[in-house]
Amino acid sequence: MEIVICEDAAEIGRIAASKIIDLVRRKPTAAIGLATGSSPLGIYAELAHAVARGELDMSRAHGFALDEYVGIELEHPQSYYSVIHREVVERLSMDPARVHVPDGRAADLHSACEAYEEAIEQAGGVDLQIVGIGSNGHIGFNEPTSSFGSRTRVKALAPQTRADNARFFDSLDQVPTLCLTQGLGTIMDAREVVLVAQGEHKADAIAAAVEGPMAAVMPASVLQGHRYATVIIDEAAASKLQYTEYYRHAWNTKPERAVSAAV
Repeated sequence: MEIVICEDAAEIGRIAASKIIDLVRRKPTAAIGLATGSSPLGIYAELAHAVARGELDMSRAHGFALDEYVGIELEHPQSYYSVIHREVVERLSMDPARVHVPDGRAADLHSACEAYEEAIEQAGGVDLQIVGIGSNGHIGFNEPTSSFGSRTRVKALAPQTRADNARFFDSLDQVPTLCLTQGLGTIMDAREVVLVAQGEHKADAIAAAVEGPMAAVMPASVLQGHRYATVIIDEAAASKLQYTEYYRHAWNTKPERAVSAAV
């Protein structure tokens, strides 16, 4: 994995957004995997600025949300359908018909998961997947012990995940207990994966995912086996990594960065 250590959340957003901007300029119909939560908000803000300046057109791009709560109303402000449409579709002037969220209200949840996998396939696969990381190492809602080969499916949320997400609701009791999530195998099928994280509370998970063994108890560690995965984090999230000096050296001597600096 490529590890990029940034000064702050704003720099994380700029670097991650630049990858999406470059991709969509090359391929206007690109499929972007969309994460929710606080970590990717800086990315969406940077993309919104580019759209507002007329430097980026997202109208033909596809979007695929990582996950959705089961049983939550679409109109609920914390349903991921609402979050994606509020933070991404509207701000980036995307075509709502091209942006997909797993159907957590479906009568047959397993069929909804299969339909989601089919929709990704029909779009030609995800070109770039954005992910955050939970304090227990989950990506999407793939909790510890998730299979590395898993596909979009129904998943029970871990107590720690529900507690972490309670800040978005009025109380812990309001946080759903089940979700639909892209599987680790689905995420690994993306041509590129970008993981973003900020804060010391993510430091243990980042260290285990990046420098620990690949293990199902640390779901994000699966990205060690991805052909093109980038981890973009701030100093606090990087604070428990052992090889920070090498990561900084590798980033600062990256050939395209050297050319850009010379120009």
